[in-house]
Amino acid sequence: MSELWCVVGLGNPGPKYAGNRHNVGQMVLDELAARTGARFATHKTRCAVAEGRLGTLPGGAPGPRVVLAKPMSYMNTSGGPVSAVAQYYDVPPERVVVVHDELDIPFGDVKLKSGGGEGGHNGLRDITKALGTKDYLRVRAGVGRPPGRMDTADYVLKDFSGTERKELPFLLDAAADAVEMILTEGLLAAQGRFHTKA
Repeated sequence: MSELWCVVGLGNPGPKYAGNRHNVGQMVLDELAARTGARFATHKTRCAVAEGRLGTLPGGAPGPRVVLAKPMSYMNTSGGPVSAVAQYYDVPPERVVVVHDELDIPFGDVKLKSGGGEGGHNGLRDITKALGTKDYLRVRAGVGRPPGRMDTADYVLKDFSGTERKELPFLLDAAADAVEMILTEGLLAAQGRFHTKA
């Protein structure tokens, strides 16, 4: 079994969706790829994939090897590509980290968990089905609830507001930091940092 990690960023493919709230997972992966100096290339697993090392281990050694994967399918059918990329690289579910948008978390906040429910997130539901387990890690980037009576599906498929766009780099940075910390120090240490408001 390799010591490799697989970090997956959820979203919908194509420029039409690139700035949507639903695509925040893929935006975080772009930030992680920039940190590793890796470029995404299409892969036979129906994902765009980049490989590198992420973060620095306590003591200063380079962080673990990681495969960054952006499924090329639509959000609701993310499971097939995620399962395929994990199998291709021989990464067990407990070393798969899925980065996704989360309505139940205020915009700008990041929460982390392993396993648990999907909270109505169809992308996660499909991944759980394809992996055959809920026991993978999730980095949940808060996008907040829609205003008024706006339909949640419409809300996540809209671009971030002008005000949010000013703050978005901080959210992407925090979520990328959270991924790095899970890989280098473990989930509990990362939860301790990101679940406690300074």
